[in-house]
Amino acid sequence: MSRKKMCVVLAILFALNIAAILFVERAGAASYKKGSTGNMVSQIQTVLKNQGFYGGNVDGVFGSGTETALKGFQKEYGLTPDGKAGPATLKAMGLSQSTTQNSDSGDTNLLARLISAEARGEPYSGQVAVGAVVLNRVNSPIFPNTIAGVIYQNGAFTCITDGQFNEEVSESAYRAARDAMNGVDPCGGAIYYFNPATASSKWIWSRPLIVVIGKHRFCA
Repeated sequence: MSRKKMCVVLAILFALNIAAILFVERAGAASYKKGSTGNMVSQIQTVLKNQGFYGGNVDGVFGSGTETALKGFQKEYGLTPDGKAGPATLKAMGLSQSTTQNSDSGDTNLLARLISAEARGEPYSGQVAVGAVVLNRVNSPIFPNTIAGVIYQNGAFTCITDGQFNEEVSESAYRAARDAMNGVDPCGGAIYYFNPATASSKWIWSRPLIVVIGKHRFCA
């Protein structure tokens, strides 16, 4: 190959590399705005609700109410109040875009995040059992009929309000979520669970015990 042709080939390769880098950077800088839907929008709404900026439903739909609330959050934290949740805003909220880049579905990611927060340090069967409780609630007429609805139901899980829900998700939690989604249920159909060492509700002790796994009592 002549020197001239070699230079042309190298120039083309260089241009392609630059284009690829720009593409990756733009993809990684995705923002969530009015019209967006999904798991990350639910997390954004949860943070806004917990901090008093948002009074609507946590439904995973980025509407006018979420946009207005987000602008209020951005003003409070010295960010550009454009109503869009880009990298800087997500960082200020303690959220990561990594959950949207996982190969699992949004529901599986959401369930894994709950399992990791609620059952970190528990035996693997206990992690699957926590996921199964969520799914058992979805199938129960007395609870919301979606995974997001169950998880974000007001007062259902303490990890939603104490910040643990937004912490890094363990690998075992993803596996446990997939097993639970595939029908594995170590808790025998339970719709409640609690840690007797930390439970403050007398009512929860009245629920019929099904099984004890790790530190959790799983009840009907």
